[in-house]
Amino acid sequence: MDKLDKLRKKIDETDEKILKLLNERAEIVLDVAEHKRNEDKVYYAPIREREILERLQANNKGPFPNDALKVVFREIISASLAMEKPLEVACLGPLSTYTHLAGVRHFGSSAKFIPVKSIKEVFEAVESAQADYGVVPIENSTEGVVSYTLDMFVDFDLNIIAEIMLEISHNLLSVSGKMEDIRKIYSHPQPVAQCRRWLERNLPNIPVYESSSTAKAAEQASEENDSAAIASELAAKTYDLNFVHRAIEDNKNNYTRFLVISRDAVPRSNNDKTSIMFSIKDRPGALFDILTPFKRAKINLKKIESRPSRRKAWEYIFFVDMEGHIEDKRVEKAIEEIKDNCLYLKILGSYPQSE
Repeated sequence: MDKLDKLRKKIDETDEKILKLLNERAEIVLDVAEHKRNEDKVYYAPIREREILERLQANNKGPFPNDALKVVFREIISASLAMEKPLEVACLGPLSTYTHLAGVRHFGSSAKFIPVKSIKEVFEAVESAQADYGVVPIENSTEGVVSYTLDMFVDFDLNIIAEIMLEISHNLLSVSGKMEDIRKIYSHPQPVAQCRRWLERNLPNIPVYESSSTAKAAEQASEENDSAAIASELAAKTYDLNFVHRAIEDNKNNYTRFLVISRDAVPRSNNDKTSIMFSIKDRPGALFDILTPFKRAKINLKKIESRPSRRKAWEYIFFVDMEGHIEDKRVEKAIEEIKDNCLYLKILGSYPQSE
């Protein structure tokens, strides 16, 4: 046996050990699940999952990379949960949208993803318990906030329990993969806006038609030989499309932030963010008075966004992200101080900040 064969034999032996340990871990997971059922405890604990991943990454001496380690163990955890009951997660459909990809990044591929037709239907699925969780886009690094998602937080009483940062790369896909065959393009408005300059430069006279999602656009393009779609690499595989051009986004540092919504809240971690929304009285200095308690408490406001309230002309609702958990004394005190100056105040959730 030469050296290469010996090394391969060692890899095979190591793989067998990994397989044995995975099944030992699975047996323990089943015991934990039985205990949780007997104690009537929730079977999914996102903070526990985060602690496992952080501990393993901190203890990793290499050369196996931490990013890959996180992916591997997220899949192990996802498969372990699915042995008891797959998590049901609503996302904008059909499958292979960026929202679906964000869900897989957070929950693993063993979760059961429920595709729905709109962001509103994601909220409805979670509120009605058709899904355990929902994943919705909230803002893009190029195009800014997804206003429709903000509006849904006014209408639904659900909690934000996590955020997901996903690097977005858009691709132009078609049946033939040839630029000269394209007579029309399908996509969701957000990706179109993120690829505007590329489209103006390369396909200036080709009309762009709105689709409910990038995956729906890919599905439409797969049915028409003269059409293309702006969609993900996963959508290309799902709908058997060829790449006309990869990475057509104008900003190569293009990220979208997604939120995970739930009927329940989550306990604090060691690095949290809290989101609230409020409307204020229309008078000079009203917003200054709202922000002052946060400055006094030295709370870093990560984001502030305003939207028309839809209840009264020229009345606005503000959405604020801040560092800290609602159970932190200084956060709790600052929010208590602003109540008297608010016409409306709603805490949307406290959750771990994305890495």
